[in-house]
Amino acid sequence: MDVPILTLDGPSGAGKGTVSRLIAKQLGWNYLDSGAIYRALALEITEKKILQDNISEIVKVALAMDLHFECGDDRLVKLNGKDVTNLLGLENTGNIASKIATISEVRAALLQKQRDFKQSSGLVADGRDMGTIVFPDAKYKVFLTASALTRAERRYKQLKQKGIDANLLKITADIQERDQRDSERQFAPLVPAVDAVYIDSSTMSIQSVVAEVLSLVH
Repeated sequence: MDVPILTLDGPSGAGKGTVSRLIAKQLGWNYLDSGAIYRALALEITEKKILQDNISEIVKVALAMDLHFECGDDRLVKLNGKDVTNLLGLENTGNIASKIATISEVRAALLQKQRDFKQSSGLVADGRDMGTIVFPDAKYKVFLTASALTRAERRYKQLKQKGIDANLLKITADIQERDQRDSERQFAPLVPAVDAVYIDSSTMSIQSVVAEVLSLVH
């Protein structure tokens, strides 16, 4: 049976997660947040005090961890049965995740784990290499982006709403550094799939992006 797959790739803060969850909920498809997989792994190695250059131990943790997503009104991520949703959003977790994502052995260990999210009903997968590496044969592909400043301002507002102290200039610099690291890494770099539809969400609402992506699927 041919399983319909929609991939949404793009840089951090472009709105992939929110758009993907809303679409998965509307279509009744399974949902994969690949970025959360790497962030969960970052949490695990931090908790176990594993150094970022200890590749063999990181791979062991990657293969052993059990991850589950629920996309109701809000995202819920369970790691080994524990709700880690809020912990995944921490800046330090994101930075560690971006660094270990450059390790080819780690990406290889997590590849099949990501492909296992494919279910007969369909799958919405968001990340950075979903349409190029993980699901290259996906029927629907979108590359969703926005300017670095727009993404930084969104992140700044999110942190402020949660009562977390934040600096817009630092967030912007972190995003630009992460963009460069993601796009220049040797393995599975952040690039649009040749057959992906390119959407810049800088001046678009989430509802407008969802409507545009749904129009591709329908």
